[in-house]
Amino acid sequence: MTTTLSPIAVADIDDCWNRIGVVGDQSCEKLKQFVHCRNCDVYAAAAQRNLQRTVGEDYRKDWAAHFRQAATDTELLDASCLVFRIGREWLSLPTTMFVSVAPTAKPHRLPHRAARGLGGIVNVGGTLYPCMSLAALLDIDETQGEAATNRHTFARLLLTQWENQAYALPVADLHGILRYASGSVQAPAATINKGLSRFLTGVIAHEDMHIGVLDAALIGYQLARTLR
Repeated sequence: MTTTLSPIAVADIDDCWNRIGVVGDQSCEKLKQFVHCRNCDVYAAAAQRNLQRTVGEDYRKDWAAHFRQAATDTELLDASCLVFRIGREWLSLPTTMFVSVAPTAKPHRLPHRAARGLGGIVNVGGTLYPCMSLAALLDIDETQGEAATNRHTFARLLLTQWENQAYALPVADLHGILRYASGSVQAPAATINKGLSRFLTGVIAHEDMHIGVLDAALIGYQLARTLR
């Protein structure tokens, strides 16, 4: 479908995200603060202007014809997850587990606590979180793996909540939220290491990635057990 936008949508909007933002050469200074253009006030203001543009009659007719067409994809996207990378493994957990995403922070060791997977305590916005290493729990080598070509690497802390206990999970890269059809989840490959495979319920094929679907209940249990 092709539509003609009002002149305000093209002439009066500076699409800086395509020049110096995440789609461009990534030289914008605001990326240090906002990480992605969609979090920036300039991008939000441009979106508001675009939504408030005058809509022509041809534009309405085109979209009306588009939505009158019968659906060709009957697969229901009935699940969502947050996709992240640890080492070279792309993994996911249900979005319901996550509270927010925070910048990386160095954990402070806890005296007389040396449980495998417990990295220490991190301070995020004045709140202390136990920092848990999924790499240690899943037996993943963190020194392997790198970001895809021409792509930002978003090393972050994922703040999660499981049975009234909060955790901070450091990850090497963050892809974002993915909606998918639960019926399209494939069985894990037999070549996956045993430490990781027992935590997987399946694999999602998305673009050029094969994303391991982690068992949320088992991960939550293991986090709680490590913290005891």
